[in-house]
Amino acid sequence: MSVLARSVGNAFRNKVRTAAVVAVLAVAIGLALAMLVANQAVAGKVAELNASVGTVLTVNPAGGQGFEGGGEPLTADQAATAAAVPNVSTVVGTKALRLRNADAAAAQAGAGGPGGQSATAVTTSLTAAVDAGTLGARNQAADGSTGASGTAAPAPAFSVPITATGIGAEVDTTGKALELTQGTGLGDYTAASTGALLGTTLAEKNGLAVGSTFTINDQSFTVAGLFDAGTAFGNNALYLTLPAAQTLAELPGELSTMIVTVNSMENVDAAKTALQNALGTGSADVSQGQRNLETAVSSLGSVKNISFIAFVAALATAGLIILLIMVMLVRERRREIGVLKAIGAPNRTIGLQFVLEALVLVALGSVVGAAVASFASGSIASTLISSNTATATATTVAGQRGGPGFPGGAPGGNPLGGASQLLTSVTASASPGVIAAGIAAVFGVAIIGALVPALLTARIRPIEVLRGE
Repeated sequence: MSVLARSVGNAFRNKVRTAAVVAVLAVAIGLALAMLVANQAVAGKVAELNASVGTVLTVNPAGGQGFEGGGEPLTADQAATAAAVPNVSTVVGTKALRLRNADAAAAQAGAGGPGGQSATAVTTSLTAAVDAGTLGARNQAADGSTGASGTAAPAPAFSVPITATGIGAEVDTTGKALELTQGTGLGDYTAASTGALLGTTLAEKNGLAVGSTFTINDQSFTVAGLFDAGTAFGNNALYLTLPAAQTLAELPGELSTMIVTVNSMENVDAAKTALQNALGTGSADVSQGQRNLETAVSSLGSVKNISFIAFVAALATAGLIILLIMVMLVRERRREIGVLKAIGAPNRTIGLQFVLEALVLVALGSVVGAAVASFASGSIASTLISSNTATATATTVAGQRGGPGFPGGAPGGNPLGGASQLLTSVTASASPGVIAAGIAAVFGVAIIGALVPALLTARIRPIEVLRGE
């Protein structure tokens, strides 16, 4: 009988013990693989963010941001100046509008509101997907004040404005490509168009789908696609082409903000300085989105560390299990080993037999463990990421305005900016490559764990074993 056949047979000599060993190994191996998948998923997402959001600079009017502050608006000429700065790969201009339902606008005529960069009142047939509530009434009080405390004076029933953003390319306000759930994009974003992209909840609130129409300032627009921004604020919004938004605002050539993408992470700081010098400190404020990204990404450092440590610990546990099992088997089979050595079997052959037997058990445990990891890795990664991102959010200064209506700010008022939303969307999938790498590591540890007892067979002297019979 060959060594391999004998090893497989020995692995199933005691079926109950084999089943118990395989079950324990499956848990350890499954945990190891799940942690490896989580580690790789986080590392991949961080690399993706560093390559996209991390190279984005935001340019706002000096002293202003979104609908807040003052200063002079940005212009198309400044966008051309920014595009000529070394290491700048793209410049995307945006124009932000606040849309109000025509009936609500009439009821609130003269009520004013915070900010005023959009000089023309823009009305729409759409109804906001977010109720004003207590905060909306405070923020849109008749005197134009905003705040999180105090009591608003009696005023008409306010409605939350709908955020409309004209963009010069198919990107959101973080510089990432818009991810549509239905429909298509708007084609040439630098040309006038009657197409629009709506947030999913805004479309649902108004009973609209791809191909439906609505009006802005009595002009008809067609829903070309739907997007999901991931937040209630972000989904109460729509995107238009840049010229369409400028025409609706009756402010041709004016920009609310510019999204500048640098060609590499290494050149971000130099490009930021050069961009600020080219535009002038009195005309524009250049901010680095990477700052918010670093805050969010740093919160995931512990996720990577925990998952890696757990992976190593699970591997060590699997190796320890193999070591203990094989030590027990060597002691249990002393007579068998003595007989084999008495008839001339070399130590390496006997040792190989035990190593192969251990690998059979590990192979069975790996099959079950891989199945466990494929189901558990996603939930484990999501739990680790969510808890750490929530911690980072709680320790970051809150209250920043943001989203498509407040260019340069944190989407939906999230203090971590778009990075937090993107990080919480990490998908941990048990890819064949990661699983194969994990199983290879498990087999390596198993071989080490099996070699120790295998070497103990060399210390067994046949004469002592046979004398005891």
